[in-house]
Amino acid sequence: MTQQLRAGVVGAGVFGGHHARKYASFPAVTLTAIYDPDEARGQALAQELGAAAFTDMTAFLELVDVVTVASPADSHGPAALAALTAGKHVYVEKPLATNLDEAEKLTAMAAKKGVVLACGHQERIVFQAMGLMDVPETPLALEAVRRGIWNVRGTDVSCVLDLMIHDIDLALSLARCEPIAVEAEGRTEQGPYLDEVEAEATFTNGMNATFKTSRIAETRERTMRIVYPSGVVEIDFLTRAFRNTTPFALNADFTETVQGKDPLGANVAGFLAAVRGEAPRPPVTGVEATLALDLALAVEMAAGA
Repeated sequence: MTQQLRAGVVGAGVFGGHHARKYASFPAVTLTAIYDPDEARGQALAQELGAAAFTDMTAFLELVDVVTVASPADSHGPAALAALTAGKHVYVEKPLATNLDEAEKLTAMAAKKGVVLACGHQERIVFQAMGLMDVPETPLALEAVRRGIWNVRGTDVSCVLDLMIHDIDLALSLARCEPIAVEAEGRTEQGPYLDEVEAEATFTNGMNATFKTSRIAETRERTMRIVYPSGVVEIDFLTRAFRNTTPFALNADFTETVQGKDPLGANVAGFLAAVRGEAPRPPVTGVEATLALDLALAVEMAAGA
């Protein structure tokens, strides 16, 4: 019999709501608790989904087996550490933390307690749906563009930690090695953090990755170009245009797959499978998320943050 897991969500904002509703939709999961320091916001989400609301973290943790941390980025580290210390399995929305010290404490505590630590880099789920994660070649180059219009959500960190980190994680997953050089430049317009950054990273295997990210653009743009020894893959995630000149059988209709339609649901399901021992690991581990954070912070530093 599949173990019935008690799930809790830290953060009752937009992303917390998404995660809470996912848990509530899974048959072998009971959404039992919502934590948010804003009592009214927490109560509203909890009442909608039949859970209990808490403003006290200790009391919240007593009612759960698995925890999603979907609060503002600067609270990810402390909230996840509290849950891991209490022996709970934890899924953290990206970024895993906002500094390496916090991230390393999380991975160390997860190892000490023998619990699962996962991160919400669900773009990997989309890549898996395309078949890109199974390509036997290492790319020669990767070009990622991720631009959006201004939105106050996510502005407690730079556009690197809010947006570019998605593409950084994808580059790391394809390169399968460490970066050796980083160059970047950026600008700030709306607040204390970088709003627009262009960066270039070189990896030990020779792969070169360029990242162009903005949250102050006039229009949305989300593209990726991956150059392999045997051909090129070009993807426009907004228009769904897909060009593949490689010999590999990639899925141009990835948005019609179960994973492509609901990458968040697939990522959370993968996390729960790891918790139950049905999978050897979650889709993105805490260690992998720490590597993405490390490179993202190096980009910030190179850009003058």
